[in-house]
Amino acid sequence: MNTSRILYRSRQFWQAISSTRSSEQDLEQVHSILTDPEAELFLRMQASEQAHSLRLLNQLTDQGEENLDLQKAALLHDVGKIRAPLRTWERVMIVVVQGICKDCVSRWGSREIYSLENSPGWRRAFIVAEQHPAWGADLAAKCGAAPLTVSLIARHQEQLPQGANSMEEILLRKLQAVDDNN
Repeated sequence: MNTSRILYRSRQFWQAISSTRSSEQDLEQVHSILTDPEAELFLRMQASEQAHSLRLLNQLTDQGEENLDLQKAALLHDVGKIRAPLRTWERVMIVVVQGICKDCVSRWGSREIYSLENSPGWRRAFIVAEQHPAWGADLAAKCGAAPLTVSLIARHQEQLPQGANSMEEILLRKLQAVDDNN
């Protein structure tokens, strides 16, 4: 892992452990974008995930992005983690393993093999890391989110092929860029 990546991960770790609940101003912003059922999902996320999602939204807004589906996806992209909230040490473990063996995270968290219900405890963090996009998309769909919002949530960790330039893929790249930056 190079020095810039270590600094990035250190900053990310500090933001996660120092996050507090969203402010009234943050909540007003959330309610101006999300429907009431979507906002209820957002409020169920851990403080660190709420803060992370708000940073994504604010970065998109600073870039002049006005697409409502993208804004909603920025706020809800990690909502699947409410199914199995990660502890700080689990987040650290995921980052360390990704730095050493990126394939291990996807292999150990594969939805074809493991679920939260049938896996050894040590795989739990990897299952959440790999499967939370699908869980989040399901939660968003059940509360009435638009199909494009649901798809962006489901695909936010997907590796896009070169030349993929549909409107959805352009929005997905924007979401991934701010997610990778935060």
